[in-house]
Amino acid sequence: MKAVKQVLRRPWIRIAGSLIILALLLAFLPVHKLAAALRIIPLRLWAAVIAGYLVTHCIGVAKWRLTLRLSDAHLTFAQAVRCYFAGLFGTLFLPSVVGGDVVRMGLAFRIERNRAGVLLGSLVDRLLDTMSLAVVAGTGVLLLPGALHTHHRRAFLELAIVFALAFIGLFVTLAFIPWQRLPFKVRRLSVKIRRAARSMASQPQYVLVSFTLGLIIQMNLLVLSATIANACGLHVQFRIWLLVWPLAKLLALVPLTLGGLGLREAGLVALLAPFGTPATLAVAAGLAWESVVIGSGLCAGVISFLIGGSDFARSVLHFDRLRSSEELTPIT
Repeated sequence: MKAVKQVLRRPWIRIAGSLIILALLLAFLPVHKLAAALRIIPLRLWAAVIAGYLVTHCIGVAKWRLTLRLSDAHLTFAQAVRCYFAGLFGTLFLPSVVGGDVVRMGLAFRIERNRAGVLLGSLVDRLLDTMSLAVVAGTGVLLLPGALHTHHRRAFLELAIVFALAFIGLFVTLAFIPWQRLPFKVRRLSVKIRRAARSMASQPQYVLVSFTLGLIIQMNLLVLSATIANACGLHVQFRIWLLVWPLAKLLALVPLTLGGLGLREAGLVALLAPFGTPATLAVAAGLAWESVVIGSGLCAGVISFLIGGSDFARSVLHFDRLRSSEELTPIT
Protein backbone atom coordinates (compact mmCIF):
# COMPACT_ATOMS: atom_id res chain seq x y z
CA MET A 1 0.00 0.00 0.00
CA LYS A 2 2.83 2.34 0.88
CA ALA A 3 4.53 1.58 -2.43
CA VAL A 4 1.31 2.43 -4.30
CA LYS A 5 1.07 5.79 -2.51
CA GLN A 6 4.69 6.59 -3.36
CA VAL A 7 4.07 5.80 -7.03
CA LEU A 8 0.93 7.97 -7.16
CA ARG A 9 2.89 10.89 -5.70
CA ARG A 10 5.25 10.94 -8.67
CA PRO A 11 4.36 13.76 -11.07
CA TRP A 12 4.88 11.69 -14.22
CA ILE A 13 2.16 9.26 -13.10
CA ARG A 14 -0.39 12.06 -12.89
CA ILE A 15 0.78 13.61 -16.15
CA ALA A 16 0.48 10.22 -17.85
CA GLY A 17 -3.00 9.75 -16.37
CA SER A 18 -4.20 13.07 -17.76
CA LEU A 19 -2.64 12.43 -21.17
CA ILE A 20 -4.09 8.93 -21.44
CA ILE A 21 -7.63 10.07 -20.62
CA LEU A 22 -7.42 13.04 -22.98
CA ALA A 23 -5.94 10.87 -25.73
CA LEU A 24 -8.79 8.38 -25.38
CA LEU A 25 -11.33 11.18 -25.60
CA LEU A 26 -9.69 12.81 -28.62
CA ALA A 27 -9.32 9.47 -30.41
CA PHE A 28 -13.10 9.26 -30.78
CA LEU A 29 -13.80 12.95 -31.46
CA PRO A 30 -13.38 15.15 -34.53
CA VAL A 31 -10.40 17.25 -33.45
CA HIS A 32 -11.09 19.97 -36.03
CA LYS A 33 -14.56 20.57 -34.55
CA LEU A 34 -13.09 20.64 -31.06
CA ALA A 35 -10.49 23.20 -32.11
CA ALA A 36 -13.15 25.29 -33.85
CA ALA A 37 -15.28 25.34 -30.69
CA LEU A 38 -12.31 26.58 -28.66
CA ARG A 39 -11.31 29.22 -31.20
CA ILE A 40 -14.65 30.99 -31.13
CA ILE A 41 -14.24 31.96 -27.45
CA PRO A 42 -13.52 35.73 -27.39
CA LEU A 43 -10.19 36.55 -25.75
CA ARG A 44 -11.82 39.40 -23.85
CA LEU A 45 -14.43 37.05 -22.39
CA TRP A 46 -11.75 34.52 -21.43
CA ALA A 47 -9.79 37.23 -19.60
CA ALA A 48 -12.96 38.44 -17.86
CA VAL A 49 -13.73 34.90 -16.66
CA ILE A 50 -10.18 34.60 -15.26
CA ALA A 51 -10.67 37.89 -13.42
CA GLY A 52 -13.99 36.64 -12.04
CA TYR A 53 -12.32 33.39 -11.01
CA LEU A 54 -9.65 35.22 -9.02
CA VAL A 55 -12.18 37.57 -7.41
CA THR A 56 -14.32 34.58 -6.42
CA HIS A 57 -11.31 32.96 -4.77
CA CYS A 58 -10.73 36.15 -2.80
CA ILE A 59 -14.03 35.21 -1.13
CA GLY A 60 -12.45 31.77 -0.68
CA VAL A 61 -9.54 33.41 1.14
CA ALA A 62 -11.97 35.06 3.57
CA LYS A 63 -13.81 31.76 4.08
CA TRP A 64 -10.61 29.79 4.73
CA ARG A 65 -9.30 32.45 7.11
CA LEU A 66 -12.62 32.43 9.01
CA THR A 67 -12.53 28.63 9.28
CA LEU A 68 -8.97 28.76 10.60
CA ARG A 69 -9.94 31.33 13.21
CA LEU A 70 -12.74 29.03 14.39
CA SER A 71 -10.09 26.40 15.17
CA ASP A 72 -7.93 29.03 16.90
CA ALA A 73 -5.42 29.49 14.08
CA HIS A 74 -4.82 33.10 13.07
CA LEU A 75 -3.49 34.53 9.81
CA THR A 76 -3.61 38.09 8.54
CA PHE A 77 -5.51 38.58 5.28
CA ALA A 78 -2.24 39.11 3.36
CA GLN A 79 -0.81 35.89 4.82
CA ALA A 80 -4.00 34.03 3.95
CA VAL A 81 -3.89 35.36 0.37
CA ARG A 82 -0.28 34.26 0.05
CA CYS A 83 -1.03 30.70 1.26
CA TYR A 84 -4.34 30.32 -0.55
CA PHE A 85 -3.10 31.59 -3.92
CA ALA A 86 -0.01 29.41 -3.62
CA GLY A 87 -2.45 26.52 -3.28
CA LEU A 88 -4.25 27.59 -6.46
CA PHE A 89 -0.91 27.57 -8.24
CA GLY A 90 0.03 24.22 -6.74
CA THR A 91 -3.20 22.67 -8.00
CA LEU A 92 -1.79 22.92 -11.54
CA PHE A 93 0.77 20.17 -10.94
CA LEU A 94 -0.40 18.28 -7.86
CA PRO A 95 -2.77 15.27 -7.73
CA SER A 96 -6.41 16.42 -7.90
CA VAL A 97 -7.70 19.78 -6.70
CA VAL A 98 -6.94 18.70 -3.13
CA GLY A 99 -3.21 18.79 -3.88
CA GLY A 100 -3.26 22.57 -3.67
CA ASP A 101 -4.51 22.26 -0.08
CA VAL A 102 -1.18 20.64 0.81
CA VAL A 103 0.80 23.66 -0.39
CA ARG A 104 -1.66 25.99 1.33
CA MET A 105 -1.30 24.19 4.65
CA GLY A 106 2.46 23.85 4.26
CA LEU A 107 2.88 27.62 3.98
CA ALA A 108 0.42 28.21 6.83
CA PHE A 109 2.43 25.82 9.04
CA ARG A 110 5.43 28.11 8.64
CA ILE A 111 3.45 31.16 9.70
CA GLU A 112 1.05 29.90 12.39
CA ARG A 113 2.34 27.87 15.35
CA ASN A 114 -1.06 26.22 15.94
CA ARG A 115 -0.57 23.59 13.23
CA ALA A 116 -3.39 21.42 14.55
CA GLY A 117 -5.74 24.38 14.11
CA VAL A 118 -4.47 24.95 10.57
CA LEU A 119 -4.93 21.26 9.76
CA LEU A 120 -8.45 21.04 11.18
CA GLY A 121 -9.52 24.37 9.72
CA SER A 122 -8.27 23.38 6.27
CA LEU A 123 -9.98 19.99 6.44
CA VAL A 124 -13.26 21.58 7.50
CA ASP A 125 -12.87 24.19 4.76
CA ARG A 126 -12.52 21.43 2.14
CA LEU A 127 -15.45 19.53 3.67
CA LEU A 128 -17.65 22.64 3.51
CA ASP A 129 -16.67 23.13 -0.14
CA THR A 130 -17.63 19.54 -0.92
CA MET A 131 -20.94 19.91 0.92
CA SER A 132 -21.62 23.11 -1.02
CA LEU A 133 -21.05 21.26 -4.29
CA ALA A 134 -23.41 18.52 -3.13
CA VAL A 135 -26.10 21.10 -2.31
CA VAL A 136 -25.73 22.71 -5.74
CA ALA A 137 -25.95 19.31 -7.44
CA GLY A 138 -28.96 18.41 -5.28
CA THR A 139 -30.66 21.62 -6.37
CA GLY A 140 -30.10 20.58 -9.96
CA VAL A 141 -31.71 17.19 -9.27
CA LEU A 142 -34.77 18.88 -7.75
CA LEU A 143 -35.10 21.17 -10.79
CA LEU A 144 -34.92 18.26 -13.24
CA PRO A 145 -37.76 15.94 -12.23
CA GLY A 146 -38.89 15.14 -15.76
CA ALA A 147 -35.82 15.85 -17.87
CA LEU A 148 -34.24 12.42 -17.36
CA HIS A 149 -35.27 8.94 -18.36
CA THR A 150 -35.85 6.42 -15.60
CA HIS A 151 -32.52 4.61 -16.02
CA HIS A 152 -30.63 7.92 -16.09
CA ARG A 153 -32.35 9.07 -12.91
CA ARG A 154 -31.39 5.77 -11.32
CA ALA A 155 -27.75 6.26 -12.35
CA PHE A 156 -27.62 9.76 -10.81
CA LEU A 157 -29.32 8.45 -7.66
CA GLU A 158 -26.77 5.66 -7.36
CA LEU A 159 -23.94 8.18 -7.76
CA ALA A 160 -25.44 10.33 -5.00
CA ILE A 161 -25.70 7.27 -2.75
CA VAL A 162 -22.02 6.46 -3.36
CA PHE A 163 -20.96 9.97 -2.32
CA ALA A 164 -23.22 9.85 0.75
CA LEU A 165 -21.84 6.46 1.82
CA ALA A 166 -18.30 7.74 1.36
CA PHE A 167 -18.96 10.63 3.75
CA ILE A 168 -20.70 8.36 6.26
CA GLY A 169 -17.83 5.89 6.06
CA LEU A 170 -15.34 8.66 6.72
CA PHE A 171 -17.13 9.83 9.85
CA VAL A 172 -17.65 6.27 11.13
CA THR A 173 -13.97 5.51 10.60
CA LEU A 174 -12.92 8.60 12.53
CA ALA A 175 -15.37 7.76 15.32
CA PHE A 176 -14.05 4.23 15.85
CA ILE A 177 -10.32 4.79 15.44
CA PRO A 178 -8.55 3.43 18.58
CA TRP A 179 -6.68 6.65 19.28
CA GLN A 180 -5.11 5.25 22.48
CA ARG A 181 -3.21 2.62 20.49
CA LEU A 182 -1.75 5.04 17.97
CA PRO A 183 1.86 6.30 18.18
CA PHE A 184 2.57 9.09 20.63
CA LYS A 185 3.07 11.77 17.97
CA VAL A 186 -0.26 10.90 16.37
CA ARG A 187 -2.04 10.95 19.75
CA ARG A 188 -0.50 14.32 20.55
CA LEU A 189 -1.73 15.67 17.22
CA SER A 190 -5.21 14.19 17.76
CA VAL A 191 -5.47 15.89 21.16
CA LYS A 192 -4.71 19.27 19.61
CA ILE A 193 -7.16 18.60 16.78
CA ARG A 194 -9.92 17.72 19.27
CA ARG A 195 -9.13 20.93 21.16
CA ALA A 196 -9.43 22.92 17.93
CA ALA A 197 -12.65 21.04 17.10
CA ARG A 198 -14.17 22.06 20.46
CA SER A 199 -13.27 25.68 19.70
CA MET A 200 -15.03 25.36 16.34
CA ALA A 201 -18.08 23.60 17.82
CA SER A 202 -18.56 26.45 20.29
CA GLN A 203 -19.17 28.88 17.40
CA PRO A 204 -21.62 27.11 15.06
CA GLN A 205 -23.00 30.37 13.68
CA TYR A 206 -19.64 31.14 12.07
CA VAL A 207 -19.47 27.63 10.62
CA LEU A 208 -22.81 28.43 8.97
CA VAL A 209 -21.37 31.71 7.66
CA SER A 210 -18.42 29.80 6.21
CA PHE A 211 -20.78 27.27 4.59
CA THR A 212 -22.86 30.12 3.10
CA LEU A 213 -19.70 31.67 1.67
CA GLY A 214 -18.89 28.27 0.19
CA LEU A 215 -22.27 28.20 -1.56
CA ILE A 216 -21.65 31.69 -2.96
CA ILE A 217 -18.23 30.63 -4.23
CA GLN A 218 -19.52 27.48 -5.91
CA MET A 219 -22.41 29.32 -7.54
CA ASN A 220 -20.04 32.02 -8.83
CA LEU A 221 -17.72 29.39 -10.29
CA LEU A 222 -20.69 27.56 -11.77
CA VAL A 223 -21.90 30.73 -13.52
CA LEU A 224 -18.39 31.41 -14.84
CA SER A 225 -18.05 27.85 -16.15
CA ALA A 226 -21.49 28.07 -17.79
CA THR A 227 -20.45 31.36 -19.43
CA ILE A 228 -17.28 29.88 -20.93
CA ALA A 229 -19.17 26.73 -22.00
CA ASN A 230 -21.85 28.81 -23.72
CA ALA A 231 -19.14 30.81 -25.51
CA CYS A 232 -17.70 27.65 -27.09
CA GLY A 233 -21.13 26.51 -28.30
CA LEU A 234 -22.34 24.29 -25.47
CA HIS A 235 -25.88 25.54 -24.87
CA VAL A 236 -27.62 23.66 -22.07
CA GLN A 237 -30.27 24.75 -19.62
CA PHE A 238 -28.84 26.29 -16.47
CA ARG A 239 -30.65 23.75 -14.28
CA ILE A 240 -28.83 20.97 -16.15
CA TRP A 241 -25.51 22.72 -15.53
CA LEU A 242 -26.47 22.94 -11.83
CA LEU A 243 -26.42 19.16 -11.73
CA VAL A 244 -23.64 18.28 -14.15
CA TRP A 245 -20.87 20.74 -13.30
CA PRO A 246 -20.64 20.02 -9.53
CA LEU A 247 -20.55 16.26 -10.17
CA ALA A 248 -17.77 16.67 -12.74
CA LYS A 249 -15.86 18.83 -10.28
CA LEU A 250 -16.24 16.19 -7.57
CA LEU A 251 -14.64 13.68 -9.95
CA ALA A 252 -11.60 15.97 -10.11
CA LEU A 253 -11.01 15.19 -6.42
CA VAL A 254 -9.78 11.72 -7.39
CA PRO A 255 -5.92 11.93 -7.18
CA LEU A 256 -5.14 10.15 -10.46
CA THR A 257 -4.46 13.03 -12.83
CA LEU A 258 -2.81 16.43 -12.88
CA GLY A 259 -5.21 18.78 -11.08
CA GLY A 260 -8.17 16.69 -12.26
CA LEU A 261 -7.28 17.28 -15.94
CA GLY A 262 -8.91 14.61 -18.04
CA LEU A 263 -11.23 13.30 -15.34
CA ARG A 264 -13.32 16.46 -15.42
CA GLU A 265 -13.66 16.32 -19.21
CA ALA A 266 -14.55 12.61 -19.20
CA GLY A 267 -17.07 13.32 -16.44
CA LEU A 268 -18.72 16.08 -18.48
CA VAL A 269 -19.04 13.77 -21.49
CA ALA A 270 -20.68 11.04 -19.41
CA LEU A 271 -22.91 13.35 -17.38
CA LEU A 272 -24.13 15.42 -20.34
CA ALA A 273 -24.80 12.39 -22.57
CA PRO A 274 -28.29 11.74 -21.09
CA PHE A 275 -29.29 15.25 -22.17
CA GLY A 276 -28.24 14.72 -25.78
CA THR A 277 -25.16 16.94 -25.63
CA PRO A 278 -22.48 16.18 -28.27
CA ALA A 279 -19.31 14.80 -26.71
CA THR A 280 -17.20 17.25 -28.74
CA LEU A 281 -18.86 20.27 -27.14
CA ALA A 282 -18.65 18.70 -23.66
CA VAL A 283 -14.90 18.17 -24.03
CA ALA A 284 -14.47 21.67 -25.51
CA ALA A 285 -16.27 23.19 -22.51
CA GLY A 286 -14.07 21.17 -20.16
CA LEU A 287 -10.85 22.19 -21.89
CA ALA A 288 -11.96 25.83 -22.03
CA TRP A 289 -12.52 25.73 -18.27
CA GLU A 290 -9.15 24.04 -17.79
CA SER A 291 -7.54 26.96 -19.62
CA VAL A 292 -9.26 29.33 -17.18
CA VAL A 293 -7.99 27.29 -14.21
CA ILE A 294 -4.45 27.23 -15.61
CA GLY A 295 -4.43 30.94 -16.45
CA SER A 296 -5.86 31.83 -13.04
CA GLY A 297 -3.42 29.49 -11.29
CA LEU A 298 -0.46 31.17 -12.97
CA CYS A 299 -1.79 34.61 -11.98
CA ALA A 300 -2.33 33.36 -8.42
CA GLY A 301 1.24 32.07 -8.32
CA VAL A 302 2.56 35.48 -9.34
CA ILE A 303 0.44 37.20 -6.68
CA SER A 304 1.59 34.77 -3.99
CA PHE A 305 5.21 35.17 -5.06
CA LEU A 306 4.96 38.96 -4.90
CA ILE A 307 3.60 38.69 -1.34
CA GLY A 308 5.90 35.93 -0.10
CA GLY A 309 9.00 36.20 -2.27
CA SER A 310 11.44 33.32 -2.60
CA ASP A 311 9.91 31.48 0.36
CA PHE A 312 6.85 30.84 -1.81
CA ALA A 313 8.98 29.24 -4.53
CA ARG A 314 10.83 27.03 -2.06
CA SER A 315 7.58 25.88 -0.49
CA VAL A 316 5.94 24.96 -3.80
CA LEU A 317 8.99 23.26 -5.28
CA HIS A 318 9.42 21.12 -2.15
CA PHE A 319 5.78 20.26 -1.53
CA ASP A 320 6.68 16.61 -0.92
CA ARG A 321 8.76 17.68 2.06
CA LEU A 322 5.85 19.70 3.39
CA ARG A 323 3.72 16.55 3.29
CA SER A 324 6.23 14.46 5.21
CA SER A 325 5.41 13.37 8.73
CA GLU A 326 8.21 15.44 10.19
CA GLU A 327 6.80 18.65 8.76
CA LEU A 328 3.24 17.77 9.81
CA THR A 329 4.24 17.20 13.46
CA PRO A 330 2.83 20.13 15.45
CA ILE A 331 5.09 22.36 17.49
CA THR A 332 4.77 21.66 21.19
